[in-house]
Amino acid sequence: MAKTLIQSRRRILPFLTQSRWGLEQPLEPSPWLLNLEVKAPGISYVRFASTQTTSPAQAQRTGSVQVSMTSPGFVYEPYTPREPMSFWHRWFTRSGWKRTKEDIALEIKTAYAIAKLRKKTGYTKKKFYEEAALLYKEINTLLANGDKRLLRKFVTEYMYSALKNEIKHRETVWNHVYWDMIMPIVKIRTLRARLIGVERDNFDKVFAQLTLEFLSKQKFEAYDSSGAVVAGDKEKEVLVRDIWVFEKSLFHQGSYWRLCGRIKI
Repeated sequence: MAKTLIQSRRRILPFLTQSRWGLEQPLEPSPWLLNLEVKAPGISYVRFASTQTTSPAQAQRTGSVQVSMTSPGFVYEPYTPREPMSFWHRWFTRSGWKRTKEDIALEIKTAYAIAKLRKKTGYTKKKFYEEAALLYKEINTLLANGDKRLLRKFVTEYMYSALKNEIKHRETVWNHVYWDMIMPIVKIRTLRARLIGVERDNFDKVFAQLTLEFLSKQKFEAYDSSGAVVAGDKEKEVLVRDIWVFEKSLFHQGSYWRLCGRIKI
């Protein structure tokens, strides 16, 4: 029975073996860039440099050096909307049965990840949504202000590199921007939850990733070097939908939620 339990866990919990190092992470431009077309860095494959680091010969002999991974560096199983399916098609066709089985498997993974979060961190949806709303506003404010120094604290290393390039590109088009969000946020909901294991036989050494949908009212305006308005209108509220992925280590002391990816809608 114990062997069966371990095997079932492994089907739910991916591990950072070499075969997992080539997963894709889709990115999108910042939400307040509106109609400005920005091509995010085309990073399709991410390798964990920390796992390939060679320690000094003396350290190898004594075993005194340990490399600590702070982030997997990719979004595991990025969320994609499921196509609507009629009741008849779902329950009376072979393709419908297959789709139903896939949907159930996806939901089981989410339920397992949430249960693990509750057990390890005391996670509650209300508290997390409050924290996520503040993070969403803070990160967008820092992006609008071009504050790369403070931005580093709220995002993963890989995400920071992408956002830094995004800010750099924006500054070549606009001199500065105004951005604000009307609180409270209209709606937040969890679309997906996943766990990423670091060690195959240690189910406690994992990273958690939660994919959230944000629906909020925002104000935006962009200016050129002379201060003239060239895009947006800060007097108008715009309803914006974003899908962001937040990540947290469940085995590092003092870890906290950070943005690790954005899903293009």
